[in-house]
Amino acid sequence: MFQKFIINREGVLKFGRVYLHRDMLAPGEQCTYGGGLWKIDEGRGAIVLYGRSFDFGPPDFDFVKQIDWTGLGGTPRPLFYLPHWPSEEEIVPIIIN
Repeated sequence: MFQKFIINREGVLKFGRVYLHRDMLAPGEQCTYGGGLWKIDEGRGAIVLYGRSFDFGPPDFDFVKQIDWTGLGGTPRPLFYLPHWPSEEEIVPIIIN
């Protein structure tokens, strides 16, 4: 199993431990805003998002309306995106209004 995330059609950012990104979808649910991988960064006390989904493409965080934390144990943490992973020269905070 791999630590993956998707952004579904409703703009929900979901986390899971699956083999394929599409395994995170409920029946009838669609992923139109991409996905990637995640890891816990204990040093930052945050979740780091990186990579892209081979099923759905790169993530587009502009469409995220809410975060479903259940795949991470239900506890919200700061989110950061590494657009040029594995390089950490650019770290983008993910802020949901």
